[in-house]
Amino acid sequence: MIVVEGLRKDFRTLTAVHDMSFTVGDGEIFGLLGPNGAGKTTTVRMLAGLISPTAGTATVNGHPLGEKTQQIRAFTGILTESPGLHEKLTARQNLAYYGRLYGMTGARLREAVERYLGVVEMSEHADRRVGGFSKGMRQKVAIARALLHEPEVIYLDEPTSGLDPSAAKTVRDFIATLRALGRSIVVCTHNLDEAERLCDRIGIMRGTLLQVDTPAGLRRHGRTATVRVELNGARGPESFVGRLAELPYVNGVQARENTLVVELTDPPHETPDLVAELVSAGARITSVVEDAQTLEEAYLSLVGEVGERDTDR
Repeated sequence: MIVVEGLRKDFRTLTAVHDMSFTVGDGEIFGLLGPNGAGKTTTVRMLAGLISPTAGTATVNGHPLGEKTQQIRAFTGILTESPGLHEKLTARQNLAYYGRLYGMTGARLREAVERYLGVVEMSEHADRRVGGFSKGMRQKVAIARALLHEPEVIYLDEPTSGLDPSAAKTVRDFIATLRALGRSIVVCTHNLDEAERLCDRIGIMRGTLLQVDTPAGLRRHGRTATVRVELNGARGPESFVGRLAELPYVNGVQARENTLVVELTDPPHETPDLVAELVSAGARITSVVEDAQTLEEAYLSLVGEVGERDTDR
């Protein structure tokens, strides 16, 4: 759905984004994770056709950025960090106004406005002026605005910012529903927990992409993938070492008290086979845990490495 190659954006003497290359598939949630000032919002604004790149190319659903910007905007929804709603209009009037800009009229427009007011749990406040809304309420209206015209590609910049835990969960659940419907979604966030819950893949960035992988892949970044198997039975873990060492997907195995520490190439896919092998050999297993760093540790490691290089320069 989205193909980005070498995208760059300069603001006079400041380079906000450089050498950005990645893809987003149909029905995929792709996260851009990074600190404030990392270039996440600039990247999204370029892909949505709001600002022009200095260099590089991108296509969205087959439409090249720059040449087909108007067409791209027609099937794109965007939630910006600052909602930018008309404060003297009600929530319903705001959505109707933006819906008309997308060419929606009549019953289709009215039905979409009512539907998305309900989705973001704002129906009871629909006829109140936005100027009196809290930050969280404004965020909900802005999310409804981004989805109103049923876009194929959706960019969400800090989608749960300002929302209470219950509302944030509602938004995350709805984003997952959109993925199931085949929508392609790019989420910008510095919320590690949100990125891990929502995203199929995550790009950690600081001016450019430092690493792109699944959340599980990022947690294993730079570390040996190991699984700890805790046993409870008459047979000690050392009795299984020889058998496991012969398996083609086992890179190493150690016995420690009542635990086996097994090095695997791809734990999510190989752990079920490992467990089946141990059970068939008579092992009594009480727990199986992948020994991986947290996403926070992986993130800080990657961002910290770049920060150190920046300081050196």
